[in-house]
Amino acid sequence: MGQVFFVPNDFWPLNTSLYVRDFKGNDPQFAAYFLRTVLTTPSSDKAAVPGVNRNDLHVQPVRVTVDVDEQKEIASLLSRYDDQIENNRRRTALLEQLARELYREWFARLRFPGYQGTRITNGLPEGWQRKRIAEVCQTTGGGTPSTKRSEYWNGNITWVVPTDVTNNDCLVLLDSARKITEKGLLESSTKMVPAETILMTSRASVGYFAMMDREACTNQGFINIVPHDEELRLYLLFNLMDRVPEIRSNARGTTYPEISKGRFRKMDVVVPRKEISIEFSRKVSTIILQVRCLKRSVSALTNARDLLLPRLMSGEIAV
Repeated sequence: MGQVFFVPNDFWPLNTSLYVRDFKGNDPQFAAYFLRTVLTTPSSDKAAVPGVNRNDLHVQPVRVTVDVDEQKEIASLLSRYDDQIENNRRRTALLEQLARELYREWFARLRFPGYQGTRITNGLPEGWQRKRIAEVCQTTGGGTPSTKRSEYWNGNITWVVPTDVTNNDCLVLLDSARKITEKGLLESSTKMVPAETILMTSRASVGYFAMMDREACTNQGFINIVPHDEELRLYLLFNLMDRVPEIRSNARGTTYPEISKGRFRKMDVVVPRKEISIEFSRKVSTIILQVRCLKRSVSALTNARDLLLPRLMSGEIAV
């Protein structure tokens, strides 16, 4: 609720959305930015799901510049931020797709470096092994501090929940929506995991992945994966990402699907020769580093735009 999009082409609105067709002579793109400063809180909380009542919205008094040329200048300035944000997101998606294609070329199609002279036996290249996941990595879960204890919350410890990952737009996760305190960490079942741990959602929305560049902890909706051998980290990440249907088929549950750590640990994984996994890690780590830089840039641009937006709309900053 409250998200506003400017759609320059034909569109089909759902019955859970409000849309504007008559802009009363105002610049349409400016109107979209302006509405972002208005739709910050629900105007009606009487329904089971709070929402924006259009009748309440129509009579809400607002201050706004009526000079269309000024509106266009404001929209043009803000759209430069959005254009760069979208460009960075496209680059991120392309980089991650490049890493996935490299994984598939080397490990699904078996066209890895030196494949021409490698003998294949029972579907495995010479020197590769089939193991259980439990043999190649440590897997842990998480927990939730009691929400009745205020001293557990609003600290400075990163505490990741599945929506942090499912709402994220790439593999790199920069932060969590909520934080817990040291006391909340010590007196709950959640545990800190090292930087670059593979975070895999394991409950309800099963099979979403993320990595952070610092220590963090999670709630119970995760299996957190730390390979015993560092060079296998990125190989294992992309191996699991390519096996999401298999992972989900191992999930059980009546209220919502969940894959247990025990069932996950029993799954097989093919382990390539060490020099192959090292080379793959070297190439993909460079890609992940670029993704992380782009993600931070998106975050900085978004924050700058969101700080600028209300000031431009109020006239505090002139264009």
